Amino acid sequence: MSFNKFGRLFRFTTWGESHGPALGAVVDGCPPGIALTEADIQPWLDKRRPGTSRFTTQRREPDQVRILSGVFDGRTTGTPISLMIENVDQRSKDYSDVAKAYRPGHADYAYDAKYGFRDYRGGGRSSARETAARVAAGAVARLIIPQVRVRAWVEAIGGDCVDPANFDDAQIDANPFFCPDAAAALRWEALVDRARKAGSSLGAVVACEAVGVPAGWGAPLYAKMDSELASACMSINAVKGFEIGDGFAAAALSGEDNADPMRPGADGPQFLANHAGGIAGGIATGQPIRCRVAFKPTSSILTPVPTISPSGEATEIATKGRHDPCVGIRGVPVVEAMVALVIADQALLHRGQCG
Repeated sequence: MSFNKFGRLFRFTTWGESHGPALGAVVDGCPPGIALTEADIQPWLDKRRPGTSRFTTQRREPDQVRILSGVFDGRTTGTPISLMIENVDQRSKDYSDVAKAYRPGHADYAYDAKYGFRDYRGGGRSSARETAARVAAGAVARLIIPQVRVRAWVEAIGGDCVDPANFDDAQIDANPFFCPDAAAALRWEALVDRARKAGSSLGAVVACEAVGVPAGWGAPLYAKMDSELASACMSINAVKGFEIGDGFAAAALSGEDNADPMRPGADGPQFLANHAGGIAGGIATGQPIRCRVAFKPTSSILTPVPTISPSGEATEIATKGRHDPCVGIRGVPVVEAMVALVIADQALLHRGQCG
């Protein structure tokens, strides 16, 4: 079977391929009466749009979204919302070599092994192009949770990390890396340029914070908010790791160091730490929800790599075409979208059970 749907009450299904005529999402479960126009969605797509700097793929896609259903007189009707984004700058001929050999690290072989057939033009459904539909759906999700601010940024590229002491929220949208550290952004220019000119690529770590999630949202055991976030972020193309709060670093702490002590506060408990990342027992504590997502280096590179052909013969491949030298950069709005989608779903689940 194939699974192209995500969510429980607030659900979305993505459709389309990298080099097809269009791609999009169908959002179902959205409450009626919410003000929604294409102008509410477009700014988020513009953040993810390719070709905005030399540090991303040079594929030129306007990524203009069209709302095909589910909205009347500028408000949601409660019926499925269909969103479409046309592909206008495909170069399928760039992938003629990919038809003859698998790209190591990419999904080429795995798709062929599963289906006995694959769309080699940009990778079809396995292409990160699919994430444009997620960002469009995420824009709708944000309107359900206006009290929540979801913000992501790049924390590291190629192992070079930002300095937490230099964190400046205003810098995130002031450079092409979504980097909160101006000094790190300058270093990354040279770092990514070297990889791009060498025909290689770099990995990245994206951090995300959701502020304003009320205590009590979430569900225990099999619909934990943190497990849903992990599932959502791990489903993003090129993601290979996820952490909530201190994540793996918590394994090196003692119980007292890992605790999030509480004191009485004016509006509930005042937490003295947030090692748990704002979630305990799968339920939000009211603290900021914090997670980190690891993106692998882009698998489509110009550097020749040993591989095999579909018939099993030894060969090598150097992938032509236009690819991100660091796919994690444009992963920032995608992570934001998936986090918003999970929180919106959890908000509706909480309302359904607890009123």
